[in-house]
Amino acid sequence: MKRIEEAIALFLISLFSFSAAAAAAAIDRSQFPPNFLFGTATSSYQIEGAYSEGNKSLSIWDVFTRIPGKILDGSNGDVADDHYHRYLEDIELMHYLGVNSYRFSISWTRILPRGRFGQINQNGITFYNNLLDALLTKGIQPFVTLSHYDIPQELEDRYGAWLNPQIQKDFAYFADTCFKAFGNKVKYWSTVNEPNLMAKWGYMTGQNPPGRCSQPSCPSGDSKTEPYIAAHNIILCHAAAVDIYRKKYQVKQGGFIGIVMASNWLEPFTDTPVDKLATSRALSFDVPWFLDPIIYGDYPPEMLQILGSRLPKFSIEDKKKLQTKLDFIGINHYSSLYAKDCLFSPCDSETSEGNGFADRTGEKDGHSIGAKTAISNFYVVPSGMEKMILYIMERYNNTTMFITENGFAQEGSRNPSNEILKELLNDKERVEYHSAYLSSLLKAMRKGADVRGYFIWSLIDNFEWLNGYSKRFGLYHVNYNTQERTPKLSAKWYKEFLQCSAEISIKADGDVKQKLVAY
Repeated sequence: MKRIEEAIALFLISLFSFSAAAAAAAIDRSQFPPNFLFGTATSSYQIEGAYSEGNKSLSIWDVFTRIPGKILDGSNGDVADDHYHRYLEDIELMHYLGVNSYRFSISWTRILPRGRFGQINQNGITFYNNLLDALLTKGIQPFVTLSHYDIPQELEDRYGAWLNPQIQKDFAYFADTCFKAFGNKVKYWSTVNEPNLMAKWGYMTGQNPPGRCSQPSCPSGDSKTEPYIAAHNIILCHAAAVDIYRKKYQVKQGGFIGIVMASNWLEPFTDTPVDKLATSRALSFDVPWFLDPIIYGDYPPEMLQILGSRLPKFSIEDKKKLQTKLDFIGINHYSSLYAKDCLFSPCDSETSEGNGFADRTGEKDGHSIGAKTAISNFYVVPSGMEKMILYIMERYNNTTMFITENGFAQEGSRNPSNEILKELLNDKERVEYHSAYLSSLLKAMRKGADVRGYFIWSLIDNFEWLNGYSKRFGLYHVNYNTQERTPKLSAKWYKEFLQCSAEISIKADGDVKQKLVAY
């Protein structure tokens, strides 16, 4: 491994004339609390590969990616980054960066290939225990997600997965199994990743598995009811898992549990009252759709008013479960958009009602809200980070937060030319992006926001869902033919950013310093 580190060091020294240290001059590790978590993030389906090894069963993504036309480049996650066999190498990459935490997800199909209808798979338990042990040996704190989009296909086939209350029993059993097997090594658990997008994309637009929406766009489904049924069951799955953790494991294991939300910011399209109201509605139909029930016991007033009886009701027993709430809120933040009213000015979008009768766009008067990236509707708007954090802080009484994902997308095929590869490695835009977003995060913290960690998406280039391998978010470039990992300029920047803490004292005004010391 020493030879690998030496090769990496030589590569970085000779990489490019651009100075990552200069880009990071305005922000450094020392401005954050000493115990702040800085890490990288991945998910099981996107990096593990080995889709049929170790008695693993098929997930909904294993099946969905085999439907022609669903994935932009026709690819799948069968091999992905081969992390299942290369996890030790990837942990060395993290150790080289100097991160103190790593966010990843557990593949439900590796642990319970048939859900609660089959046996616990010891091969899966062994794999994740080995991964956890290797992380802890390097001083890297695991930050574990139970469900990051991929669930057993068997549960979809048996009873419709998220559309059926039975999923609550399966999720509770899965969570209990993981808490029991890994909880003595894991201090941070999140139940579900981006349930607001899961419900919309799986059951409103049908673009993600299980691919359900109203006809003629989908062969089956109902965009006006099923997203809310699925969301309701996800909320109760979260409540069931938290209830189990609180009663059986938390005191003994000393960990924390939360949920991770897709949390992009919205600005009014115009300065008119109707667009301002539309923005408020659209925000309520997003993060509060899930957090209001978990924290306050019911759906946001805006949703209740617009959707009425289409929103499922929480029973008295449900509300008792929801009283267990959460310990933290995970925020996946990438971008900001404009919100435009669709109540008084009809929009073209078929899903505007499901977004609070608001249309979203990144363009206005021929100009973008921010610099464009390789992902449609992902723009560089650093101020949105601070605004999103303060919105959640104010709405939920400054519940502890973690920035669980923040990242910059590049165009990049599976087999880029040498010229394109050079551009991918010299990712100055990514360095500038993270530096600017971290500055915005720091502004929110100086205004009192209780944020305790920041995770870059992603450690390595990986399978980016519907985009396949055509987009790259990694700090490390992956050659998908050889599985060779090569550090990008952003990897050097992140390493230097994290090393600053040993050299520079904390720079903060008196009030902030007091808060940081206390925390």
